[in-house]
Amino acid sequence: MIKKIEHTAIIVKNMEESINYYSNILGFKVRERGSNERREMTFIYLENNPSFEIELIRDLEQHTKYSPKGIVNHLAFAVDNMEDSIKYFTRKGLIFINSSPNVAIDGAKTIFFEGPNGELLQLVERAG
Repeated sequence: MIKKIEHTAIIVKNMEESINYYSNILGFKVRERGSNERREMTFIYLENNPSFEIELIRDLEQHTKYSPKGIVNHLAFAVDNMEDSIKYFTRKGLIFINSSPNVAIDGAKTIFFEGPNGELLQLVERAG
């Protein structure tokens, strides 16, 4: 039986750039970093939700051709206030794909942006 989402993995091109982006712009902390003969890996988390992590993976030798948007379609981050979040992240240099948020079928406000590897990322403010 599934109890929770443990982590999601994102294939990255440059580990240092990715750690810097997720840490300095989005506020993640590094829990663990290491490598084996095939891959360099870093696990990152948010202090207020440490049970969910993102695993950043950089293949030392690429064995698979990945799509330009990466191996994950998108990764969504919950926010309390979309407008305040857009202002905050814009000041940090983040450029959004849309000029304004969309409204999802469940009434949530959403807006997309790209990470440093072209990965598709999303902010979500749930309705109600």
